[in-house]
Amino acid sequence: MAAKRTMLWLLVWRALRLRFQRVSVVFAALMVGATIVTALSAVWFDINTKMSEELRTFGANFYIGPGHGASMPQRELQTLLDDAPAGLVHGASPWLYGMARTELEKVVIVGVWFESLQKLVPYWQVQGSWIGVSFDDRNAMIGVKLAERLNVQPGDNVTLVDHNQRKNLQIKGIVEAGDATDNMLIVSLDVAQAWLHQPGKISHGLLSVSNDVGQVERYASRLQSQYPDLEIRPVRKVSASEGQVLDKIKGLMGLVSLVILALSSLCVNTTLIAIVGERAREFALQKALGASNGDIVRQILLETCIIALAAVVCGWLLGYLLAQLLGLTVFNAAISLRLPVLPITLVLSLLVAILAAIVPVRRAVNVEPANVLKGE
Repeated sequence: MAAKRTMLWLLVWRALRLRFQRVSVVFAALMVGATIVTALSAVWFDINTKMSEELRTFGANFYIGPGHGASMPQRELQTLLDDAPAGLVHGASPWLYGMARTELEKVVIVGVWFESLQKLVPYWQVQGSWIGVSFDDRNAMIGVKLAERLNVQPGDNVTLVDHNQRKNLQIKGIVEAGDATDNMLIVSLDVAQAWLHQPGKISHGLLSVSNDVGQVERYASRLQSQYPDLEIRPVRKVSASEGQVLDKIKGLMGLVSLVILALSSLCVNTTLIAIVGERAREFALQKALGASNGDIVRQILLETCIIALAAVVCGWLLGYLLAQLLGLTVFNAAISLRLPVLPITLVLSLLVAILAAIVPVRRAVNVEPANVLKGE
């Protein structure tokens, strides 16, 4: 038994060494397949996080507002934020709208948490600077159209007037948002609540929620059942875009992987058929000396699996590098190599190699020693 096993390995290594050129073709085909599968699998497992981060540039994707009326208690929003799972909410701010009078005209003011604002509206074009702390009661930001009407620039002051009360606010930044915000004066929430005489009240809250595997929809459903008096919903424009883009990209990656694996299998199949044709006399001689069909099958499959394993190892390394290139090119961030990627690549590559070897194995098994050795 030991001698038979030794002879099997001797025949395998001899076949791999003497037909190096064709073996290299099989190796290259399987390595390309393993590289693509490794790279796309790594991106597949990391794409939810990367796309969620990328699509956060669209702005907030979660709305919490009063079910009835124009305002809700600020403490309810704070309770929701305090109870949110760790890492789910990346940014949040209440918004309070109201009318106020300046020295020139009536304006809409909106109170926010400045420290969270840039995470919720990263698409705002700001001339000047953002305000970094929520308790800043001396500075404000202003929409570009309102700034034109009031003829103010960053560093100028806007004065709010309410009977005998006056409040000076220095403009730190002019906002171009492309929506109604361009006509608003943006102040801290505390200033808005005090000036509008609505202590502890907000109009609504906006959140930026991680949408990994549909978390936005599930979070909205759970909160709506817990707080039936509030209107809680995803911002469809953003959350739906995330889901649709992810589904399309994942589908495309799956299709590309299947096509590459199919082409690899075809290339391996044709090369193995050629190898079997060249080795017909070798297999005929083995049969004449007493080798069974099972011995021939084991030999060819062992050769194929050795080539496939070597190709998988190289494919892992090249695939990881390709995944990093894709991550830096598309997301400007590195791709994490998740543990499931390695066995997925190994199993698919071995499956492709074995399927490609079916026809060559059948041809080798069907070799007739008498006819081949006589030269027929």
